[in-house]
Amino acid sequence: MPRKSALNAKHLHDEKAAFAWLESKRWPDGPICPKCGGEGYPLNGVKDKKGRLRLGLKKCRACRAQFTVRVGTILEDSHAPIHLWLQAIVLMQTSKKGISANQLHRVLGVTIRTAWHMGHRIRMASTPKAKPPLGGAGKVVEVDETYFGKVETRLT
Repeated sequence: MPRKSALNAKHLHDEKAAFAWLESKRWPDGPICPKCGGEGYPLNGVKDKKGRLRLGLKKCRACRAQFTVRVGTILEDSHAPIHLWLQAIVLMQTSKKGISANQLHRVLGVTIRTAWHMGHRIRMASTPKAKPPLGGAGKVVEVDETYFGKVETRLT
């Protein structure tokens, strides 16, 4: 039986499914407030100023702050739909030689500026964190028979 493509996953094409998938990965035991760490609960039926339903909106029981799964991630402050972000992440992480902003723009159907912004944030999130100093912080490392810089050699 042929294997199903990962690009056919529902969360890559449907915004509601994308929110649910991302919430299940980020909060496996239920929503947690990024501000105070308190328990969150869903707010259903809330609309924005333009009358659109706000998907994935949560409210903290402790500090009463509203938040979504986007807060504290590379998706924060972006108007692009989450399912397009997930598609961009899949494309960039599976491309052997990388993918340009122009290619993201063409494939995802977003503006070139949005594609550049998405690519930049994904690359920044994909870079490894700083490695600790050799031997540990504040430790002395002893090295024998090592030269730093140019070694002078004399011909006799």
